[in-house]
Amino acid sequence: MMKSSNESQSAAVQLCYENINESCIKTSYSPGPRVILYLVFGSAVILAVLGNLLVMISILHFKQLHSPANFLIASLACADFLVGTTVMPFSMVRSVESCWYFGQSYCKFHSCFDMSFCYSSIFHLCFISIDRYIAVTDPLVYPTKFPLNVSLLCITFSWLLAITYTFSLIGAGVNDDLLEELVSALTCVGGCQIAVNQTWVLIDFLLFFIPTLVMVTLYCKIFLVAKQQARKIESMNRKTESSSESYKARVSKRERKAAKTLSIAVITFLISWFPYFIESIIDAFLGFITPTYIYEILIWFAYYNSAMNPLIYAVFYPWFRRAIKLIVTGKVFRGHSSTIDLFSEQVMVLD
Repeated sequence: MMKSSNESQSAAVQLCYENINESCIKTSYSPGPRVILYLVFGSAVILAVLGNLLVMISILHFKQLHSPANFLIASLACADFLVGTTVMPFSMVRSVESCWYFGQSYCKFHSCFDMSFCYSSIFHLCFISIDRYIAVTDPLVYPTKFPLNVSLLCITFSWLLAITYTFSLIGAGVNDDLLEELVSALTCVGGCQIAVNQTWVLIDFLLFFIPTLVMVTLYCKIFLVAKQQARKIESMNRKTESSSESYKARVSKRERKAAKTLSIAVITFLISWFPYFIESIIDAFLGFITPTYIYEILIWFAYYNSAMNPLIYAVFYPWFRRAIKLIVTGKVFRGHSSTIDLFSEQVMVLD
């Protein structure tokens, strides 16, 4: 009777790899919840991949969009696109199946990609906020203060710093120094969780917090300046405007609108990633006691940010909606399509 009970209990326990003694235990969902989870996570993957691909194609194809600020946006979209292709699909399987089926080597690369593209996004958003601050506070001399070579330098810095830091940290294995016993106890075949000790988790947070502080400060200043400019323009409209004043008013309005749209992207990023970073600090100092399902919720909340930016652009940028229409209908393959005026209400394609 006792033997039969033990056999039924062992049969009830599912393993990621049934024939391996050191396999992780598999937590199975019933068919209904599994389908729902795959649909929810899969939709995020599709949005992140297709949405950011459209952003990159739009900016790189249409010459009218070739500006320092837009190249930063295209590079940011590239980071989100890579999250959608190299990180999210594998995390989706791990989250639903509660097992890692892609090997320990790719587990490390997956974690490196995850952190690299996250930090790259943070640095891009920080440089975009600096760009918008200069554009709004001094729009007429902005092209000389933030030219293309400065934009390319910011892009290069964002990628190099993020990749170098992450691959050095995880590749050298210093992330789990002093955590060897814990890592050994939790390690099993079919798992993929990277432990980060207290020192490095604080450094990770600072790499998130410092650019965030810069962004918040600059956008607060931007909106103060924008408010002053709006009052000034309203005052000018009551008088007879000169052509130069009218031009400056139009430029100021356009730059303020761009700053507003990008500030929404920044706020979305902070809402998405801030809970994850806070949880990482708390978990490191409390001995990694956070339940797996809490971690999965927070990480997917963060992943969804990669799918949000294209939706923000689609809502607030008419030129992006027009570009999508031209790309989807295949009109970008027609002659001289790269010279189309996307800022015009009537988009004409030259045959």
